[in-house]
Amino acid sequence: MVSEESVRTTLGVAGNIIAVTLFLSTMPTFYRIWKKGSVEQYSPVPYLASFFNCGLWVLYGMPFVRPHNLLVVTTNGAGVVIEIGYLVIFLVCSNARKRLRVAFMLLLEVLVFGGLALLVITMVPTTKKRSTIVGSISVAANILMYASPLSVMKLVISTKSVEYMPFLLSLFCFCNGICWFMYALFPFDPFIAVPNGIGALLGIMQLILYATFYKSTRQILATRNEKADMGLVLMSPSTKPNINVANA
Repeated sequence: MVSEESVRTTLGVAGNIIAVTLFLSTMPTFYRIWKKGSVEQYSPVPYLASFFNCGLWVLYGMPFVRPHNLLVVTTNGAGVVIEIGYLVIFLVCSNARKRLRVAFMLLLEVLVFGGLALLVITMVPTTKKRSTIVGSISVAANILMYASPLSVMKLVISTKSVEYMPFLLSLFCFCNGICWFMYALFPFDPFIAVPNGIGALLGIMQLILYATFYKSTRQILATRNEKADMGLVLMSPSTKPNINVANA
């Protein structure tokens, strides 16, 4: 008979693989940003939210806060490193105004996270109380991470285009939410189950939007490319007639 601990470990390992894949799924997006040297209409909100969320869950999974949650620490530790890389690229390729705003938000998140860790370690005596405090805040941050694409979903609906909502990010967001929701059932951990259940629901919504506007996105991109080609033709120099000049 399969033990509860074996199921939990299996789901945790699967959650690690899916979560890291989720974090890496936006690499093509950032390759495009780096290649163009511009963030275009991409929003920094999902990456700022993911960075803050991962930092909080690393703290939550520490033995002095919530013992026996090493798999939570490993997956979110990887997430912190990956999101830092994305945010550095975002800062480099943003205009001055957006760069300042992103840098300010990033600094604020680091200060909040550091202050929370210090207060919990020094002022809260037991792991039960620590896990309750950090877990409650982590739930809010996790919901924020999953809800952060809502701004992009609004853009998708208004433009009828999924160009700036990467499919892989939406897909792995759904898979990640489902896997960690199931992990939290063995034994039940509401701090992990609630936000990841919401995350799975939001992931489904994103996938529905992608299916709805996929065809219209292709049409929009095709029209844009046609206009760009026409512009190149109009800008090309016209053929000049040959003029014979007689020698004096």
